[in-house]
Amino acid sequence: MSISKRTGFMLGLAILLAVGIGAGYLWFIRHPTHGPGEHADQAPTKYTCPMHPFIIRDKPGACPICGMTLVPILKSGTDKGSKKDREALSEISLSPTQQVMANVETEAAKIEPFTKDISAVGIVAYDQARQAKVTAWVAGRIDRLYVNRVGDWVSRNRPVAEVYSPDLVSAQQEYLLALKSRETLKDSPINSISQGGEGLVASSRQKLKLMGVKDYQIASLERTGVPNIRLPIYTPLSGVVIEKQVLAGQYVNVGDPLFSIADLSTVWVDVEVYENEFPEIKIGQKVEFASQSYPGTTFTGKVSFIYPFLDPNTRTIKVRVELPNPGGKLKPEMYMRGMIKAPQGTVLTVPVTAVLDTGKRKVVWVEKEPGSYVPRDVTIGDRSGDRIRILSGLNEGEKVAVSGGYLIDSEAQLEGGTGEGHEGHAGMTDGKKGGTAAPAPPQKKKSLDMGDMKM
Repeated sequence: MSISKRTGFMLGLAILLAVGIGAGYLWFIRHPTHGPGEHADQAPTKYTCPMHPFIIRDKPGACPICGMTLVPILKSGTDKGSKKDREALSEISLSPTQQVMANVETEAAKIEPFTKDISAVGIVAYDQARQAKVTAWVAGRIDRLYVNRVGDWVSRNRPVAEVYSPDLVSAQQEYLLALKSRETLKDSPINSISQGGEGLVASSRQKLKLMGVKDYQIASLERTGVPNIRLPIYTPLSGVVIEKQVLAGQYVNVGDPLFSIADLSTVWVDVEVYENEFPEIKIGQKVEFASQSYPGTTFTGKVSFIYPFLDPNTRTIKVRVELPNPGGKLKPEMYMRGMIKAPQGTVLTVPVTAVLDTGKRKVVWVEKEPGSYVPRDVTIGDRSGDRIRILSGLNEGEKVAVSGGYLIDSEAQLEGGTGEGHEGHAGMTDGKKGGTAAPAPPQKKKSLDMGDMKM
């Protein structure tokens, strides 16, 4: 071929190639192809086994290993759908038989009065308003003691000792002379003299009373005219002797202490409350106590005083609780564990067993309809007994599973729902409302097809 012919041939070929590329470009502009992300929902659905995710097939069926029903693999981006869509994907349905076997029970969330429990510890102490000392009203000698031991019970109506006092005998004789003088002077025509006898009797009587002589003793003195050699000593209240400071035959002066008495029918418990909790404490709040000495027994008292200072070492504030002590069961210095009940008004609550704690989230299973449940994230508050406060995520009247929640969660994992224990399975569901029904019975195992596995 000559040079001119070869050059012409190459030129023609170049022109044809340019025309072809231009026509293809125009066609591409007028008929654009879909990007790889468009119509992804039209791509064929892949199916896998919840228990063996490396088994992947193009059609539904049974797992060749365990016989479980294969479930579809969700397309990427499903988790970006609406809340309603996500709920539909995570919904789990249980048959009546499964509910009975899982012991599933539901209860409606309700608004009710709620009390915050504040833990505190303390020590039993004497009620300072129920303590007293028995002292000598006159100087003299202790002739007799009716109480000889610490811990003995004493009554305000029975004497605890008798004291011989010359001053007391003299005072009684003065009173008898005043009585005789009144009888002698009462008929005097001079008013000042007749009234002077009355004044002398009143003065002598008052002196006896200041020495601790009772009215009935004075009446007996008037009736018999014989002074009492010994004066009985009484206690100002009934209780137990916590301190004995005198012996029989001992001489005492006016005001010397003889005994210390404490009434243990009511005791104090000074509990310690941390500074971040004490603003919740109010006078009159109920407090329940437990003691290791009486397992299973609850002692109930009320807050009577909040101390106005804080302990800088423990960062706690003392709170005084008055506690009835029937039978004297509680002894001073006993260790007590208390629970202060601080009312919080009316709030939304559910049973504690309804809340599943995954570590990062707090979840309840909400019943959409009988046998159908969806997980719901909630924010919880304080706990009181078997109830827990719900701050957000749940509405009044919505029913939650209060028992069997963990089994529902397990069923969700097996069916590819949002089981909280294995979040890696959360992206698998069969697309049906509530996931799959009960797993299909295991089929006869076939030899494994290595082409089904995507490692």
